[in-house]
Formats: sequence, C-alpha cells, structure tokens
Amino acid sequence: MPYLHSLLLSNNEFSGKFPSLIQSLSNLILLDLSWNKFYGTLPTWIGHLAKLRFLDLSHNILYGSIPVNITHLRQLQLLNLSFNNISGSIPQSLSKLMAMTKTHMPGPRTNGLDWYWYVPWVNSEFLDIMSAVTKHQQHKYAAESILYIVDIDLSVNHLAGGIPDEMASLDGLRYLNLSRNCLRGNIPKNIGAMESVESVDFSWNSLSGEIPASLSDLTFLSVLDLSYNNLSGRIPSGRQLETVYDSNPTMYDGNNNLCGPPLQRNCSSGNSDPKHGNEKASGENSESLFFYFGLVSGFAVGLWGVLCALLFKKP
Repeated sequence: MPYLHSLLLSNNEFSGKFPSLIQSLSNLILLDLSWNKFYGTLPTWIGHLAKLRFLDLSHNILYGSIPVNITHLRQLQLLNLSFNNISGSIPQSLSKLMAMTKTHMPGPRTNGLDWYWYVPWVNSEFLDIMSAVTKHQQHKYAAESILYIVDIDLSVNHLAGGIPDEMASLDGLRYLNLSRNCLRGNIPKNIGAMESVESVDFSWNSLSGEIPASLSDLTFLSVLDLSYNNLSGRIPSGRQLETVYDSNPTMYDGNNNLCGPPLQRNCSSGNSDPKHGNEKASGENSESLFFYFGLVSGFAVGLWGVLCALLFKKP
C-alpha cells in the first residue's frame, strides 16, 4: 500500500496496541484513529511519516510521553491527542512544526500544495469524519476550508511541567487547547506573538502568575478560557479581551487572586500598578512633611512672640 494517502478508522471498537503496520505507509497525509480503544505508547517512528498533515489519535487509551521526534512532521497542520492518558511534558521543539507558522502556512496552489486538488481522500466521507474541537464546540470542516486547519489539541491528559515559550513562535496556529492537564508555571509572556490564534483554552490546570498583557494583542482571538487555575494580579485591559469576556463571562472563574475589571473584585495595594503605588506613597510622604513643617514653624513663631513680649514689657 505505498500510495495510500489517508487512513480513516475512527469511531470503531478497534483495540490493541498502536498498529505497527502504519509505519510502512510512508505517503500518508491523513491518519485518523480517533474514538477507538488503542492503547500503549506513541511510537517514535511516527515522526518518520514525513508527509503527514493531519494526525488525530484522540479518544483512545494511549499513555506515556509525546515523542520528541513528532516535531519532525514539518507539514503537520493538525495534532489532536486529546482524551488519552498521555503524561510527561510538552516538547519544547513544537516550534519546529513549520506548517503552523505564517511563513509556511498552506494555501491554495501555493508552496507546492497542488496535492489538495487531486488527492482522492478529500471527499465527502473525509469531510464528514474529519473534525476538531474548537471554540468549545465540535466543528466539521468544509472542503474550501480544509487547507486552513491549523490546530493543536492536547486536552484531557496528564501533561505536567510548563507551557513552552517556544510555542508562541507558531504564529499560524488558529486553535490551541491544553485544558484539563496538570500544567504549572506561568503563561508565556510572548503569547501575543501567536498572531493568528482564534481560540485558546488553558482551563483546569495549575497555572500561576499574572496574565500576560500581550494577550490583548491577539486581534483574531474570539475564545479564551483561563478558568480554574491559580492566576493572580490585575487582568490586562483591552477591547479585544473585553469582547471575548462578553461572550464567555466564565473565562476567569476559579482564579480567586485575579482582580480588576471586568471582575467585581478591586485590586488591593499589593496588586495595584507599582508606578501608581509609588506615586501615591510619595504624595503621602510629601503631605506628612508639609504638616510637620507647618507645626514646627507655628511653634517657633508663637515662642518668639512670647519672648518679645517679655523683653519689651516695662517694669
């Protein structure tokens, strides 16, 4: 089967270890084994399927860590490993998924992508089956939009560690779902570099620290969920974030140390802007100095008046 371009085995009752036969399918563009009962670790040879663009292994019983060489799939547009038992950390080398960057993003008849117009798997069966969870919903893709799937979904696993800063270099990524894992640490400060992202879900983790101000730079962002983490500090302002909040008022729930609009929780002096706090303290110090200066001056003038009266009073 050297010329097999797609393998669609989703929504069945297949079980057993990850099929080793797939290793010989070097021309695979799409591999969908979702909604089965495959178990075991992800094989390292999956990184050798160099032509793979769409990989959906969600809703199985896979465990172990994500192979680092999965990032050798430079043409990969969809990586869906959600609803498994995968552990370990998110590979920092995910930035090597070049098809998820704006420079190498696919487009009709560009970058040698004429495959879209003749590969037989782009048919009604494929479009009915192929889907991804985006914007909190199950979406199916139409033929004219199939090229523009650029999605990473690692939700509902046991991933630990932090969110790699390198992920922000995937500026062509549209949907990022890392929810319901065991992730810790801060949200990458440079997340604003993900210029194309429309949906970000980091909910139900153990992320801490402040929400990066660069989130307000994501002009295409329409869904954001940071609920049920340990985030703290003042929520960044910005019209885009206000619009997103209007459509999802629960996006900050479960973070008891967040403050400021749009929440009805004022920031304490510890959470206020440092510059503003310093100016306030400086003003208070100036007022105190002025008060004591006036008090001393008044005492001195009064004492001098008494002495003058005693000196010039006639016997």
